[in-house]
Amino acid sequence: MRRNPRLPLTETVAYILLALIQPAHGYAIMARVETMSDDAVRLAPGTLYGALENLVKQKLITRVADADPRRKVYQITELGYQTLAQDAERMAHLVRVFERTQGGIEK
Repeated sequence: MRRNPRLPLTETVAYILLALIQPAHGYAIMARVETMSDDAVRLAPGTLYGALENLVKQKLITRVADADPRRKVYQITELGYQTLAQDAERMAHLVRVFERTQGGIEK
């Protein structure tokens, strides 16, 4: 299998994609990321909107219609979901390898 050139995702991008499994606007994305990361990742508006613009260009997320036309609402795309899933599997593999090697390391 050919490796996805978008991987590895940064922690921030991974959390944004996770937050957008359900459609959300900027403030909701920031709140979801903080909650999911146990407050370890906090996004400033400038950082978030730069990331959103980049993710739209990469076709990992898309804007969706909202009842309030002033709101920019985003959602993960199929490509974004596949990329997130591939990165999750990559990290899970790394964890499995790490756990297997623990027996040979002095603590």
